[in-house]
Amino acid sequence: MCLDEAPATQVVMTRDEGLKYYRVMQTIRRMELKADQLYKQKIIRGFCHLYDGQEACAVGIEAGINLTDHLITAYRAHGYTYTRGGTVKEIMAELTGRRGGIAKGKGGSMHMYTKNFYGGNGIVGAQVPLGAGVALACQYQGNNELSVSLYGDGAANQGQIFETYNMAALWKLPAIFICENNRYGMGTSVERSAASTDYYKRGDYIPGLRVDGMDVLCVREATKFAADHCRSGKGPMLMELQTYRYHGHSMSDPGVSYRTREEIQEVRGKSDPISLLKDRMLSNNMASVEELKEIDVSVRKEIEDAAQFATTDPEPPLEELCNHIFYNDADLEVRGTNPWTTLKSVS
Repeated sequence: MCLDEAPATQVVMTRDEGLKYYRVMQTIRRMELKADQLYKQKIIRGFCHLYDGQEACAVGIEAGINLTDHLITAYRAHGYTYTRGGTVKEIMAELTGRRGGIAKGKGGSMHMYTKNFYGGNGIVGAQVPLGAGVALACQYQGNNELSVSLYGDGAANQGQIFETYNMAALWKLPAIFICENNRYGMGTSVERSAASTDYYKRGDYIPGLRVDGMDVLCVREATKFAADHCRSGKGPMLMELQTYRYHGHSMSDPGVSYRTREEIQEVRGKSDPISLLKDRMLSNNMASVEELKEIDVSVRKEIEDAAQFATTDPEPPLEELCNHIFYNDADLEVRGTNPWTTLKSVS
């Protein structure tokens, strides 16, 4: 489907906006590098998918919508948990499974939530129908809000995504479907897994945009454009953000068996989202090198303090295990088991 208009190609970024985007991207980057370190020390265990390299996607999307809008993503969720209002402290403590974590230490890397953020979701592609359900709620309540559903190039071949496109288009839902194409679905390159890698055209009857996902301003403008489209009642919009992850798929993937170290270095050197923004600000005299260094220092301190908290905060007590399963505390008998019976630790 063709659009009559396109996102702006000339845009204004104020100095304050630039400094804010820089700080948030740098915070996500440092947080993920600290998570990598804690994982290698076996302080973080289990699934852990890092977002470094893709920061411009999260920061650009948030700059194009409101915090009252809704967002749902897959399991590479640390960056979005932060941009949606979570703190570094809460995120790091969730990664280490501590009581002060954003999901009280029970969600871990893949399952974090904040207001209007419906989390990391572990099942590939399953968050997209849920996101459309949130868009239906926005439409039903008539509150002029919208829902953003994110998925990767690996999930883009899931049937449930096409079923969702169909319903969203039929009902003209205020939904933005965003494929974060980081070029590899686990260890499989897009060329080896998709007959067509034009993910932005997959909506067929839903208009789509292909966006440079390494440039925070490109992502911001495309998102604003898509948001205006949705809010004006024209129905859903599809976006493909072309981005790149520096780490492997998860911490159990060294990330160099299916791509070369040279490829990773080349992307870092030519299109790193933080470096691009930094160079743009310096060359336009919007900030000084010293100023950006000060931001780096304060970000590092914030991350160190959060890591300190995440390694000293106590783990949730055993009696917390069965809380928050049912919405109320009714004494339910489920197949002869009662989740409120006293739990004993046998070790």
